Amino acid sequence: QVQLVESGGGLVQAGGSLRLSCGASGRTFSGYAMGWFRQAPGKEREFVAAISWSGDSTDYADSVKGRFTISRDNAKNTVYLQMNSLKFEDTAVYYCGARVVPGPYVYWGQGTQVTVSS
Repeated sequence: QVQLVESGGGLVQAGGSLRLSCGASGRTFSGYAMGWFRQAPGKEREFVAAISWSGDSTDYADSVKGRFTISRDNAKNTVYLQMNSLKFEDTAVYYCGARVVPGPYVYWGQGTQVTVSS
């Protein structure tokens, strides 16, 4: 079992920045690939970014490339999502997930709300 807790969400003006954190406890954090997803009201959950267990491989949704950066600190059992140049359409609940590649994401946090005012 891996327990995930997101933090860092809030209200920010368009063009601003936020950094989300996802702290993990339980089984060895470094053994898991991590991802960030988001869900806006009335929409399905969508992929935002992912990072390999070692941190040397990352992937991003086209909508956030060049604006968001995912990183991890295995010593602190934490994965981050730095979000810059935020847009109104980035408003959503952001979730972090954990998986053992090539399996699906099986562990999820409770989510943190990000609201971007236009």
